[in-house]
Amino acid sequence: MLAAALLLASGCTTLSPLPAAAAGETISGRVAVRVDAAGSAPGRSFTAAFDLRGNSRSGVLGLSTPIGSVLAQARWSPGSVTLATPQGTRDFPDLDSLTREVLGESVPVEAWFDWLRGRPWPAAPSTASGDGSFAQLGWTVDLARLADGRVSALREQPPPKVTVRIQLDEL
Repeated sequence: MLAAALLLASGCTTLSPLPAAAAGETISGRVAVRVDAAGSAPGRSFTAAFDLRGNSRSGVLGLSTPIGSVLAQARWSPGSVTLATPQGTRDFPDLDSLTREVLGESVPVEAWFDWLRGRPWPAAPSTASGDGSFAQLGWTVDLARLADGRVSALREQPPPKVTVRIQLDEL
């Protein structure tokens, strides 16, 4: 899996960190993705610091080790999605393909800009729950601990079950 390769390669070569951004332009923190075992496929997990900039149409997602070594940088704009790792650069048709390759399952990074600000992504229908959470894109987004900087999202269908937990650095 590419996530494991990213971790191993980070000791050999590093990417340049993203340049500093103005306050309010970056969402950063730590992300943990867990994909449960399904059928003959083993479970897997990935944890990294992240730096998310831009918006759902044009942005950058940087992933780093706890000590700050940059593991990967994804950049997207209309018609272009690129992943830079210590092994080189690869192009993808869309963010869905990129996250499926890196994490083993699709994760809706486009929606994170809104989810991490405590609201559904306006580009897709959503259903609110009475507890402040909502369902969108097949995911249940739990905002119960947003005041503490914690957001979690769960996708149960289609299998395997995927859990994303995010701890934000700042609100």
